[in-house]
Amino acid sequence: MNTAKPRVSALVAVAAMSLLLAACGRDKGDERPPEPGDTAVARVNGHTVWASDVKREAVAQGLISEGEPLDIGSELFRQRLDEVVDQKLLAAEALKQKLDKDPVAQRRLAAARERILGDMLVESVVEKAVNENAIRGLYAEQQKLSKRSEEIRARQILVASQADGEAVKKLLQTGASFDALAMERSTDPATRFNGGDLGYFTVDVMPPAYAAALKDAQKGALVGPFQTEGGWAVLRVEDKRLEEPITLEAARPQIVRFLTYDQVRDLLEKLRGGAKIERLTSKPQDLPGAPQEPASAPPGSDQAPSSDLDDAPPASAPAQVPAKK
Repeated sequence: MNTAKPRVSALVAVAAMSLLLAACGRDKGDERPPEPGDTAVARVNGHTVWASDVKREAVAQGLISEGEPLDIGSELFRQRLDEVVDQKLLAAEALKQKLDKDPVAQRRLAAARERILGDMLVESVVEKAVNENAIRGLYAEQQKLSKRSEEIRARQILVASQADGEAVKKLLQTGASFDALAMERSTDPATRFNGGDLGYFTVDVMPPAYAAALKDAQKGALVGPFQTEGGWAVLRVEDKRLEEPITLEAARPQIVRFLTYDQVRDLLEKLRGGAKIERLTSKPQDLPGAPQEPASAPPGSDQAPSSDLDDAPPASAPAQVPAKK
């Protein structure tokens, strides 16, 4: 596989970051660890490369998530270290050639600085607001609002005709083993070898024929035969219960995503409300056949952060945590 092209792209990006740091005047002789417990892993022309520099590069490339450890003995670390060394060499050569004095370079460095500062602001706001108390509070609120559906556990025997279904039902009514009949007569390959067990489910996820047949069925009842897409089904209701609520840990990722979205939205609304923004370009006219923005897109979506918040709920609606996965 040819990996030269992605590597060059990565080097261009990380070299720009190194050039930005150099342009900001990072002290060559500063050997203090940038983070507590940081480890020096290389030195390039007198400049120390720290483990946190390599880890930050891995996070920037999406290879690990923020807060995830990165073993300095791993191949992933070694590869990113090589890239950080290369970026420092490229940045040093760019400074030697005075590329940082070029107006285009200065604009690009300024844009990179703004992105970094904006990201740091968002991270600081989110870190303060998205804490364990907020997560547990929203989870408790959602549990109060959520409705628990009834779950049914049933077994089925699927046969070719209504007459076969009536015969199976009669045998079951006289005490025949459901497991044995499922193995012997059911045509459903997914359930015949486990006694026809369908497990627990809510009727809303089942085909309409099943939902109609099980609507008022009580525990222990034989249901059917009724026609389905695969044949004629005979069911026995094994159990009925209220579905278990989603656990905090299962709901945590969605809650964190919503709280993050909420904080970023509020921050941007506050900043926009206090700023004087003048748009100097007119909205492009709609052309026949041109792609249209979805009607459900939130206002100002072209200015809103994307990345991990694409699935966040609309700003006007509270988070809806699924009751069960």
